[in-house]
Amino acid sequence: MIVPLSVRDFIDRAAVVYGDRTGVVDEPQQPAASLGEVTYADMHALARRQAAHLDTLGIGVGERVAVVSHNSARLLTSFFGVAGHGRVLVPVNFRLRPDEVRYIVEHSGARVLYVDPELDEALADVPCEHRFVLGRDEHLYAPEGTEPREWEPDENATACINYTSGTTARPKGVQITHRNIWLNATTFALHAGVTDRDVYLHTLPMFHANGWGMPFAAAGLGVTQVVLRKVDGAEILRRVEEHGVTYLCAAPAVIAAVLEAAQQWDGEVPGRDRVRIIVAGAPPPTRTVARVEEELGWEFIQIYGLTETSPLITVNRSRAEWDHLDAEERAARLVRAGAPALGVRVRTDENGEVLTRSNHVLEGYWEQPEESARSLEGGWFRTGDGGVVGEDGYLTISDRKKDVIITGGENVSSIEVEDALFSHPAVAEVAVIGVPSEKWGETIKALVVLAPGEQADEATLIAWCKERLAGYKSPTSVEIRDELARTATGKLQKFKLRAPYWEGRDRQVN
Repeated sequence: MIVPLSVRDFIDRAAVVYGDRTGVVDEPQQPAASLGEVTYADMHALARRQAAHLDTLGIGVGERVAVVSHNSARLLTSFFGVAGHGRVLVPVNFRLRPDEVRYIVEHSGARVLYVDPELDEALADVPCEHRFVLGRDEHLYAPEGTEPREWEPDENATACINYTSGTTARPKGVQITHRNIWLNATTFALHAGVTDRDVYLHTLPMFHANGWGMPFAAAGLGVTQVVLRKVDGAEILRRVEEHGVTYLCAAPAVIAAVLEAAQQWDGEVPGRDRVRIIVAGAPPPTRTVARVEEELGWEFIQIYGLTETSPLITVNRSRAEWDHLDAEERAARLVRAGAPALGVRVRTDENGEVLTRSNHVLEGYWEQPEESARSLEGGWFRTGDGGVVGEDGYLTISDRKKDVIITGGENVSSIEVEDALFSHPAVAEVAVIGVPSEKWGETIKALVVLAPGEQADEATLIAWCKERLAGYKSPTSVEIRDELARTATGKLQKFKLRAPYWEGRDRQVN
C-alpha cells in the first residue's frame, strides 16, 4: 500500500491527537492583532477556513500564494492552509527590498499576496491580483464552519517555492515537494529527538527553507510552538524561562546574541540541562560551541544543508563516545558539518565539491529547466560547497565553490553586491568576498579600485549599497585598492583575494 505523503498529514494528526493542546503561542507584540494562544484544533480549523477562502477567490490547485511576513501564527497556519490544500506557498524573505519582492511575486506567478502589517506601506506598489494584510484583513479566512474543497494529495506536487540567492543577481525559486517536506521534517525530528514533551521557540525565520521543516515536525508531534517576531538575546532567554522552551533552531548570530545576553542575566540562565540549540548557516568557532555548553548549559547540535535540500543533509550531535571529553574537545568535533542524515547520501567529486542525493532534494528551479538540469546532473545535487568526508563519514566544509556569501544564515550573491557598487561613478573595479566574523559567521567585504581622478571613501560606498540593497546584503567594510588579482584572461582570482583573511584557518568558509 502506498499512501501519498502530504503537508496536511502533520496538522491533521495534531488536531486529532493534540487538539486541546496549545499549538502556537503567537508573538504578543504583533503590529496588528496577535492571535495569542491557539490550540491545534483551532489552528486546523483556521487552515481549512483559509483554504476555503482561496476557493472563493478561484485559486486552483497548483497556483501560487506568496507571503511576506515576520514570524507569526498566521504565517505558520498558512503552511497548512495553503500548501496543505494543494496550492503552492511562496514564503518571501521579509528583509528584501520592494523591487526584489516584486520580482519574486511576478516570477512565481502568485495570484495572492499576504503582507505583514509592518511591511504594508513599503510593499504598497508590489502588484498582485489579491492582496491581504495579515492581522488586519481577517476575511482572509472564510466564515466559521466553511469547509474547503477536498484535494487529493499528490506527494510529488510542489508544496512550496522558496527563493534563494545564488551565483546570479536574480534569486532562484526552489521547488520543494510534499514528499521533500514530509521526509525532511520526520528525519530532522528523529535526529533532534523531538517528542510531545518539547516546546519549540521560533527564532529561525519561518520563510527560511520553511523554517527548516520544523513547523511541520512540531505540529505532527504535538509540540507547542512559541513565536518570536524579532531576534533579541535577552528576549530569547525570557521566552525560554516563561514557556519552558526545550529546543530552537538558529543561525550563528543568534548564539552570539544569547551568549551576550546571558552575561547580563540576573540569576541562573534559563534552560540549563534542558535546551538544545540546532545551528546551521555557518559553524561557529570552537570556543563559541564550548561556551554554549559551559555558560548556558544547552546542548549544541550542528546541521548542514541548503534550501535546495529542504534543508537537511548532515547532522552533528554529541554522541556517547564523546561523553568523556571536555567541552573544548567535544566542540572541536561538533564544528564539523556532521554525518549524513538517515536516508541521505554524501560524497565529493574530483574537484572536492560536495554532492548529495536524498528524498529531500528539490524537484527543480521554478521556470529554470537548464539550471535544474545542471544542478541535478547525474542524479546528484551539486551543493557548490567544497568539503572533505573523513574516514568516520563526517563531512567538513572547507570552501565555497559558488560565489555565495552566507552571513547570519542568509545567502548573499556577491555578484549582486558587486553590481550595486559598480553603479557608483567612482568605482572602476570591485570584488566582493566573505571574511570571517565572530558574530555572523561571515561578513561582506568589498575590495574596490577607484576610477582615475575619482574619490570615494568606505562610508560613502557602504551608504550607496544600503540605498540599493537589503541591509544584510550591504558590505560591512570596504577597502580601496590600487589593483585586484586577476588571471591572464582578466578573471578575478577571488581565492587569492580571500586568502589573507582566512589565513591560519582550516576552512575557507566560517
